[in-house]
Amino acid sequence: MIIKNVSLETVCGVTSRIPDNIRPEAAFAGKSNVGKSSLINALMNRKALARTSSQPGKTQTINYYNVNDQIYFVDLPGYGFAKANEKVKAQWGKMVENYLHKSKALRLVFLLVDIRHAPSGNDRMMYEWICRNGYRPVIVATKLDKIKRSQIRSSLQLIRKTLGAPDEITIVPFSAQTKQGRDEIYGILDRIVEEDAHEEIL
Repeated sequence: MIIKNVSLETVCGVTSRIPDNIRPEAAFAGKSNVGKSSLINALMNRKALARTSSQPGKTQTINYYNVNDQIYFVDLPGYGFAKANEKVKAQWGKMVENYLHKSKALRLVFLLVDIRHAPSGNDRMMYEWICRNGYRPVIVATKLDKIKRSQIRSSLQLIRKTLGAPDEITIVPFSAQTKQGRDEIYGILDRIVEEDAHEEIL
């Protein structure tokens, strides 16, 4: 994937209606401090288009980034921030489940987890939500540069075991610092764009 142009096109709040996009959507889900904005910025070749909040868990919107007029990167609100009140947590859950259930253009969900730790209860819940809505997620194990090379294999095995993810679920180790894993994610996104172009021809 060669990034030619990107723009933040739509921002949806709690009461907003999910847009009826024609182009396919790839959504990104993960807890507040997992490095979601860093991943999206790395994929878009931008330093700060997807902005990180100084207060984790504060941003509670669904952001749609138009990439090359071919695909949307959909940044879902971060979850699992301990200081968020119950009302905010409930709103987050409603927004995300509503999006997963109602978006007609959603093709794939990337679920981000921190490679340094076993997935949390919220991570497992998100994984189950994605699967229950008929999608097979791609797991992105972020912060790869924070562990030793010798730890990678066992860390990925722990992630797969904790989530209960079968072998056909792809797990991509990723580092926002070194960009390792970006090309593999680009390959997955390219297939979505190619499938959409093929459907248009038919």
